[in-house]
Amino acid sequence: MKNYLLLLALSGACLSTPGLHAQISTWKIDPGNSSVSFQVRHLGISTVRGTISGVQGTIELDQKDITKSSVDANAESATVNTGNDNRDKHLKSDEFFDVAKNPKLSFKSTSLTNTGGKLQLTGELTLAGITKTVTLDLDGPSAPQTDRGVTKSGFSATGTLSRKAFNFGQSSPLNAAIGDEINFTIDVEIDKQ
Repeated sequence: MKNYLLLLALSGACLSTPGLHAQISTWKIDPGNSSVSFQVRHLGISTVRGTISGVQGTIELDQKDITKSSVDANAESATVNTGNDNRDKHLKSDEFFDVAKNPKLSFKSTSLTNTGGKLQLTGELTLAGITKTVTLDLDGPSAPQTDRGVTKSGFSATGTLSRKAFNFGQSSPLNAAIGDEINFTIDVEIDKQ
């Protein structure tokens, strides 16, 4: 899905932002202003959209060399919301997220590349107990702002994952009705520590 959370890596882009003085800085993801949104095709005729919240984690930004920055983030799988109570209950079951055994989705970066100003973050995404490598395109950062004495910035990350690769929903009787590709966007607000 969006895991996105995978997306958190976006904050690495902040390294190029003027006004940051330390070479390496630590930023925390603000769960109240961060989320993952996703979309998947249903029966090949419509698109189902949803969100996952409870995004949190830490970003280490290397201002001298952005490619040495790192992200370690997670989101709460039980917060999945598609606007349909029955569907959400099914998504939380052992056929999909299995929230009883896997209360969190997690992402840990392994590399960040900057090619001509285009940032891509690669890392290990764990979804419903299965870990695979995903690559996210980063957009940001927003210009840092100070709110109540806290320096803040924000980023977005986008990516696509295969349900089949994560064995996500493959045992469900509804598997054939759900598209394999899940497109997701991770939007994060981060606070400098």
